[in-house]
Amino acid sequence: MKYIHRTLESELERRLFTGKALILYGPRQCGKTTLVKHLTAKYGDAVLWLNGDNPATRHALHEITTARWKLLLGNCKIMVLDEAQRIDNVGLALKLLTDELPDIQVIATGSSAFELMNRTAEPLTGRKFEYRLFPFSFGELCEEHGLFAESQKREKRLLFGSYPDVVAHPGDEQQRLSELVGSYLFKDIYALDGLNRASVFDKLVRALAMQIGSEVNYNELAGLTGADNKTVERYLDLLTKCYVIFPLGAYSNNLRNEIKKGFKIFFCDLGIRNAIINNFAPLDSRHDAGGMWENYLILERMKKNLNQPFPPRSFFWRTMAPQSHEIDYLEEAHGQLQAWEIKSNPLAKEKIPLTFRKAYPAARTGIVTPNNYAEFLLD
Repeated sequence: MKYIHRTLESELERRLFTGKALILYGPRQCGKTTLVKHLTAKYGDAVLWLNGDNPATRHALHEITTARWKLLLGNCKIMVLDEAQRIDNVGLALKLLTDELPDIQVIATGSSAFELMNRTAEPLTGRKFEYRLFPFSFGELCEEHGLFAESQKREKRLLFGSYPDVVAHPGDEQQRLSELVGSYLFKDIYALDGLNRASVFDKLVRALAMQIGSEVNYNELAGLTGADNKTVERYLDLLTKCYVIFPLGAYSNNLRNEIKKGFKIFFCDLGIRNAIINNFAPLDSRHDAGGMWENYLILERMKKNLNQPFPPRSFFWRTMAPQSHEIDYLEEAHGQLQAWEIKSNPLAKEKIPLTFRKAYPAARTGIVTPNNYAEFLLD
């Protein structure tokens, strides 16, 4: 498979040998290992690769000492630990390495933020830079294929997503996605202690996929799955931290009737979402095409903002009944508020609600359609 340049690579290269560990989060099969291999290729045999999925690696790093690290590393200058969340004492092991052998560059990857963040947060405080990698972004694919060619693939991206293995095998997308969902995607979630109600979990994931972009109602989801509200809340948290879904919170500042605590759920890859409900029908025959378009644009905008030093905060906006005015997507950064309505029909005559414009007169606003979405994603 030809290597497609990842935007994050230049930032990671800039941070090499600056005295801190590099921690790279992201879903399984999104390209973390490929990126790190490309980043470190020029160092050849000076790179030690360890895989947390390997029992021998977990045994070797159990109660590791400085002397043991020196023995493992030999003359290597870079230590890469793939799927680091699988190592019980990974935070302490990496702290020891960064403290006692500061000339060694540590790179750790993890597909479960739930476990890896918990295990590295305190031991590596002040000793790490953290980054996130998702499946290919619109910008990365435009850089590879050109803007016009990539824009022609818009429907394919909405149907099949942008996982590297899927993008690399046109015509075989459905089989590749089936394998991703069945063998990789939920591996970390099912492995977590206490997740013993797989049928409830599967019902919840499907319910979220069927209500793409809708506000979350714990009572409704509990009723659909047969679980209690706390179980639903916990599973949503796990799905977020294992990069299956992401929440978009409600923006509230000025108006009394703005909703204040609601949030919507979107998927981190539309191909995965469509595989969960087993629906790859063309967009013109679907009832959920509008929700998919909204998910796609918000997801791609999130990817663009992901690893900025101070990324904008993202929201949707809505007022309570009887008005129920709504705006699909907002960003707040450096004291500036921006708001966009997202429409799948380029001919739709939509306006930003007057209620919002009066409440936030300084906000920049716009409408995003298939005619101008590239500007929204590449700005």
